[in-house]
Amino acid sequence: MPATGKRLRSDLEGWDRSKTMPLGEAISKVKSFKAPKFDQSVEVCLHLGIDAKQADQAVRGSISLPHGLGGAAKRVVAFCSDDKIEDCKAAGAVEAGGEAVVKKIEDGWMEFDVAVASPDMMRVISKLGRVLGPKGLMPSPKSGSVTPQVVDAVKEFAAGKVEFRNDAGGNVHAAIGKVSFEEDKLTENAQAFIHQIQRMQPASVKGVYIKKISISGTMTPGVLIEE
Repeated sequence: MPATGKRLRSDLEGWDRSKTMPLGEAISKVKSFKAPKFDQSVEVCLHLGIDAKQADQAVRGSISLPHGLGGAAKRVVAFCSDDKIEDCKAAGAVEAGGEAVVKKIEDGWMEFDVAVASPDMMRVISKLGRVLGPKGLMPSPKSGSVTPQVVDAVKEFAAGKVEFRNDAGGNVHAAIGKVSFEEDKLTENAQAFIHQIQRMQPASVKGVYIKKISISGTMTPGVLIEE
């Protein structure tokens, strides 16, 4: 739209996009861009030197950021045994249970953002792989969404625990807060996410692991961060 183009041109005026900045300055730059009429999410993206086709080089996991994400709580569905249903709902799950929840999803219900499961429930929900897999919603031990502590997982994901996984281009990205957050909170959230990715370098990756890091708002240009 013309208004968006005009705002973007204004943000880019007199700025070399190839220039890298320290993390704090990059966050200040993103916050300085002309804001649209909503509180944008702020996202960090890392371009990794991995071969995304190799399973042993996949980077996938989850992290609870120091200052959360802001915004609405995530809708969590919990696959659990009958004795955990009420506890999971009390922890924030929009739905909880086993076969009955599987049937509800098979019938078309998808009103949730995250699915968590206890290990013993994986055999029950395996039939949902074709439904949840393509949407990135299938619980996985690597992302922390399959755990014996399913009630704790519900609490963490409902509060904004961030799941991440590399894409086909070797990029990993995640929201780290809102533009309205104080700069130090965004900085600490970004540092926590970047350090988590650094710690997860696959043993089979040779050469440069983190090639590029950028930060941006939902509708702003990306700003390159010094490593």
